[in-house]
Amino acid sequence: MAFEQATIKVENEAVFAELKGSIERAFRQQSAGNFLKRVQNASFRVRHLEPILEKGILEKVDGELARSGKTGWGLYQALPVSDQAQIREFYLSKLEEVDAALRTRFRKLYQYY
Repeated sequence: MAFEQATIKVENEAVFAELKGSIERAFRQQSAGNFLKRVQNASFRVRHLEPILEKGILEKVDGELARSGKTGWGLYQALPVSDQAQIREFYLSKLEEVDAALRTRFRKLYQYY
């Protein structure tokens, strides 16, 4: 029997989609290295989304979010707890999809402490 993730309805679909899109753009092949470098320079653990959003790293690598005048942290805070949990899960899944060469380059970010 294969694992099947439970489906939880997104409550604030517009904000959820905006933040999800920004995370997707940050993990595109051409911007993932820049994103990981900024996380490394800020001395954050890459799996901890909240400090990354609070510091404003997402809008520094996603020009579309920056031009909108919104912040990743503001969007995240506008979501109910269940949507925040789904965004964290989505972020972690995108983090694991990063190219092997980049993961090797930023191996310290990916290490558990």
